[in-house]
Amino acid sequence: MDSFREKAVAAIAADRACGPVKFSEPLEELFGADVFNEKAMREYLAPGAFRKFADCLANRRTIPPELAEEIAEAMKTWALERGATHYSHWFLPLTGSSAEKHDSFVEPDQKGGMTLKFSGKNLIVGEPDASSLPNGGLRSTFEARGYTAWDPCSPAFIRRGENTATLCIPTVFCSCNGEVLDKKTPLLRSIQAVSAQAERLARCFGIEGKAVITLGAEQEYFLVDKRLYFCRPDLVQTGRTLFGAKPPKHQQLGDHYFSTIKPRILNFMAEVDHELWRLGIPAKTRHNETAPAQFELAPTYEESNLACDHNMLIMEILRQVADRHKLVCLFHEKPFASINGSGKHNNWSIRVGNVNLLDQGSDPKRNALFLTTLCAVIEAVSLHGDLLRTATIGAGNDHRLGAAEAPPAIMSIFLGDQLTGILEELETGDKSKRSEARKLRVGVDTLPQLPVDSTDRNRTSPFAFTGTKFEFRAPGASSSCATPNTVLNTIVAESFDRIATILEGATPDNFNAVLSKTLHDIIRKHKRIIFNGDNYTLAWVQEAQRRGLPNLRTTPEALTALLDEKNIALYEKYKVFSRTEVFSRYEVFLREYKRRIHIEGELSLSLARTLIYPAVMEEINRLSTVLVNCGSLNLTVAAGNARKMIDALSPKLAAMLEECDILEGALVSDDPGPILQAMGNMRKEADALELLVDDRLWPLPKYRELLFIY
Repeated sequence: MDSFREKAVAAIAADRACGPVKFSEPLEELFGADVFNEKAMREYLAPGAFRKFADCLANRRTIPPELAEEIAEAMKTWALERGATHYSHWFLPLTGSSAEKHDSFVEPDQKGGMTLKFSGKNLIVGEPDASSLPNGGLRSTFEARGYTAWDPCSPAFIRRGENTATLCIPTVFCSCNGEVLDKKTPLLRSIQAVSAQAERLARCFGIEGKAVITLGAEQEYFLVDKRLYFCRPDLVQTGRTLFGAKPPKHQQLGDHYFSTIKPRILNFMAEVDHELWRLGIPAKTRHNETAPAQFELAPTYEESNLACDHNMLIMEILRQVADRHKLVCLFHEKPFASINGSGKHNNWSIRVGNVNLLDQGSDPKRNALFLTTLCAVIEAVSLHGDLLRTATIGAGNDHRLGAAEAPPAIMSIFLGDQLTGILEELETGDKSKRSEARKLRVGVDTLPQLPVDSTDRNRTSPFAFTGTKFEFRAPGASSSCATPNTVLNTIVAESFDRIATILEGATPDNFNAVLSKTLHDIIRKHKRIIFNGDNYTLAWVQEAQRRGLPNLRTTPEALTALLDEKNIALYEKYKVFSRTEVFSRYEVFLREYKRRIHIEGELSLSLARTLIYPAVMEEINRLSTVLVNCGSLNLTVAAGNARKMIDALSPKLAAMLEECDILEGALVSDDPGPILQAMGNMRKEADALELLVDDRLWPLPKYRELLFIY
């Protein structure tokens, strides 16, 4: 066994035992132990200072400098007691990951010693430079300054390494001109916009209170053994396998989904949960997903801004803990061709006061508010489906969307038969199409009849109502939750605004009539977006085209929606993005897409020529030697078999090399289309060669190893 691949498999086979990870802290003490949350603030801040801080948050007011000084001193004391030596402004640049620069608390005292300092200014504002982060032309290279500003709505936390601990302060990131360079600032702006309009709408129905946008993000991911991972340059460089034939057994038996979790993986998951709980992240659900080596983690619902920060931390913790367990965590949306990819299901809801606007109430007023909110979301998605599609862009997600495990790129809404019937009744007045609530008979006399969820589920729908929330299933696993929620909040704010304006003009005597007409008009104009069927079928693609729904299949197509004047006007109206900021994002995301495709193209070319071609030639030389020897010994059958193998290998190798030449030419172009086409053709031939070449000669770990040996 000479190859790196075979040595890696042998090493894993010899080292699969895993002892239990032991935890000493009780869960009640563990949860939030490394978070400067309300409990910690009450303990370390003077009562008056805490009340002032809470009042600023509740009334959305700026924290005054003198209060910031008190908070900074309390935060420093708390962090030092927990072993922190450094602090960092933690922010979310346009790369899609988090960013940080660490500064120590240590400052010289000019007497040969040192003191520990952390001021209100250190807390509130930072200047991390970060000139190399993407900005889309918002600042020149020589204007390196970028500023971070504390987001007090998301609590500070401590990140621990093997020998260090760092106080991390969630912040926004902007240029010296105040233009946003991150993903958090637009999210906060959109939350502010939709909250204001939701409160207006709720007041029309006699409901007062502050609006809160909630999010539950289900995170899917793959795990592969680290030793196999390092034998795959494509996984290391791009996060996905650029070559790899589908194994005889993959996910077709459905035996991985919700199956018993293997001890090594359960050990990993247990440590992940404890790390997350220590950071105050309410990790709730863990299970095996559909594809082999695929898993899912889901927290409970939180306020949207905090949930987005927590999801970024979830991905970081998954990676770090995987490394400690000799595993690698993959968030690419399609790391393995022909089997399920990974998404990030975005469960979005909104409440005002104690009322969830998407919860069907038991009294007429609540019911009316629910239907109004439902119609507002329908209108928003119908008017801005193209903009919602921009929230799902990415080179990885382009491979996943519509691939028989993820919704297609056509934005539509699933409501279920019962709700659809109610909306049809609102439009036509005909009650005959209403689907009555049913009971599910279990067939066991001792068990009660279960009510059937009126929304059911539709896994093929990109945007499904699932009872008290909408589940946006189209975003990819590697994306930041901030992007889809920024878009969703903004488009819904517009619909809330329009409906609230109409209802505010109604009198008590004609309110119901005005409301009925408003909902009737929305349903009539925008019912095109409702589809309860199979989103995978060609018939739906054709029907969606007839309805006028956009089918933006690739990232470059989808990004053009950002340049649409109606979408720019929408963002400007609700102060989520300026025109300049919209154009900067178009440039950043398009450039990132092209660069990723070029990286994949260059790597495909390199692997084909330096790994696959030599392996195939070695096989041909081996078979040629066999052919000569068999001919000398007059072994006709064996010689004929060797000749057949050579005849099968040679044209496929020639076809792969031809695609190498085409790909090499395509790489000089700025257009990613020819690169993807050549890569696809070359992969087809290379994967066919994998099935023909002697297994001992194939240089790359195969799917049967990557997906089943962990």
